[in-house]
Amino acid sequence: MTRPPTAAQRRVIDAADPVTGRLRATQAQLAALVKRGLAFRHPRPPHDHFLTPAGHRIREAEATTAPQEPQEAPAATGVFAARIGGEEDAPKAGPPRVREVHSAWQGLLELRRMTNRDGAVDRPCGWERTHLVQAAALALEAAGHRPAERDSEEGYRVRATAQPEAVAVHEPDGARLRACAATLEKAGWQVGEHAEPRTGARYLLASPRRA
Repeated sequence: MTRPPTAAQRRVIDAADPVTGRLRATQAQLAALVKRGLAFRHPRPPHDHFLTPAGHRIREAEATTAPQEPQEAPAATGVFAARIGGEEDAPKAGPPRVREVHSAWQGLLELRRMTNRDGAVDRPCGWERTHLVQAAALALEAAGHRPAERDSEEGYRVRATAQPEAVAVHEPDGARLRACAATLEKAGWQVGEHAEPRTGARYLLASPRRA
């Protein structure tokens, strides 16, 4: 069984950028994380270090198990979460949220540039393929689409599906649903519109584009 990271390594992992996983630490600390498979050094300048999927899992497990007050979780952990629609205790809309979403989207574009083999920013990266719901929701929220509130069906809702690389996007307004499709396509997703067999309600099925 692999030894858990040391307390110092946990602090470096916890301090990683919440979206890109970029690390800031001494060269010795970074080398130790690379040796343990928790980080990798990007081959292109400036040769920054990023969390590997294993490193992300440790970070997310720490955020999940750490005792904290529900209302204080985002500030305490520094973990950004895009609005998927219909969630309880959703972050309040307003200028601070707009800035936070914009920063997260720019970070994701940088992660694409750093981790896609050809440096492309118009195509989803590996992190998005392992966080489908969050990735699609971030693309929608960053483009200004409104998520559904708890007490309202208006707005988008992004949900996981049985398909391994697809999410469903629900939006009761047809025009806004098509606008969501256009946004996801621009963000590098393949999108198709479908109808629920029982109700006939329209929804989107979206998958990250590979090429």
